[in-house]
Amino acid sequence: MNPNIIVVGVNHKSAPIEIREKLAFSMRKLNESLKNLDRHPLISENIILSTCNRVEIYAKVEDIENGVISLKKFFADYHEIPMQELNQHFYTYINQETIEHLFSVSSSLDSMIVGEPQILGQVKDAYVAAKDQKATGIILSQLFERSFSVAKKVRSETAIAEKAVSISYAAVELAKKIFDDLKDKVVLLVGAGEMSELAARHLLASGVNSILVSSRNFERAVGLARSLKGSAIRFENFADELIRTDIVISSTSAPNSIIRKDVVEKAIHKRKNKPMFFIDIAVPRDVEPEVNDIENIYLYNIDDLQKIVDSNKLEREKEAKKARALIKDEVVLFSEWLVSLKVAPTISSIREQAEKIRVSELEKTFFKLKDLTETQRVTIENMTSSIINKILHKPTAKLREQTKEKDGHWYIQVVRHLFHLDK
Repeated sequence: MNPNIIVVGVNHKSAPIEIREKLAFSMRKLNESLKNLDRHPLISENIILSTCNRVEIYAKVEDIENGVISLKKFFADYHEIPMQELNQHFYTYINQETIEHLFSVSSSLDSMIVGEPQILGQVKDAYVAAKDQKATGIILSQLFERSFSVAKKVRSETAIAEKAVSISYAAVELAKKIFDDLKDKVVLLVGAGEMSELAARHLLASGVNSILVSSRNFERAVGLARSLKGSAIRFENFADELIRTDIVISSTSAPNSIIRKDVVEKAIHKRKNKPMFFIDIAVPRDVEPEVNDIENIYLYNIDDLQKIVDSNKLEREKEAKKARALIKDEVVLFSEWLVSLKVAPTISSIREQAEKIRVSELEKTFFKLKDLTETQRVTIENMTSSIINKILHKPTAKLREQTKEKDGHWYIQVVRHLFHLDK
């Protein structure tokens, strides 16, 4: 029988979060589930991948149909959810489809945000957990190891991970273009919203080490400043800090502009025209549009950032097409390796069978020809061995060649049937 690889699961495209969270595996549940599946008579290897956006079980099985049914039943029984509630959300991939799916997942082509880097680490963690529980073997181990190599190749040979595709990160990318080096730059958060906090964290990761936080809720400002290792500024005083601020991220819920052109003009004058970058992600806008008319002031609002994000998403999608073509080639290579696992023992079995026949017939012949010299016996042995090798050479070479084709596994099955090898 051929080793079959299957995957059954749900993701952000097939199931709402209400279903995904019910099917998720905590670390304790994960280890327990790996052990339970490992004891299943129809499943010889398994790996569970559980993230906020997907829950999947990869398995090596002999019987595809019953293997798929078993994995679906395991999901339902383990989480105590009726099958009819889950069935419409499950997807199933088999053999080459499974290989392509995992390569796409590891390379973040199947992620909510194409090109995001977190998924590869999550796939690696799932693999390590399965190895620790001895739930995986040569087939799934090689599949997951190869998926890591493919993901690395996709990142090195395409630009899929480049270009910001979130509002907060787009702001940071712009800051890097305006200022060559962010290390000595001062950032002021006006308002302590989630998006501005995320942008601030991105800036910290990019080298910024001085962050000021100002909010109408001073306690909130203090808490956020502490988590960002910065300083809290009372809201009524934030304008005074513009003189030493290089990057302003504003996200208040004020009904009118709170950063006026005349205030910024005074600040830039005192700064001796050192550039300032304003990121206005508030609606209504916090910064007067006329601020952008001031020399050395760079102002971007949320619509400007969204246009950049949309453009970048299109660029990433172009790179994703290149990545998918690369993955197709890698799927073929891995499929060839899978088939080779079966062709080598098949050829070996054919040769063993032929050798048994040769030896048996030689013994009968030598029994009848008792007067042969040792030299004559060796000559006959060599001749029969040569005949076997020449008869089998072209068929076995052709078998190796054909197994590289898409339907190569059928050649192996036919040959094993013709030579009665499975008996």
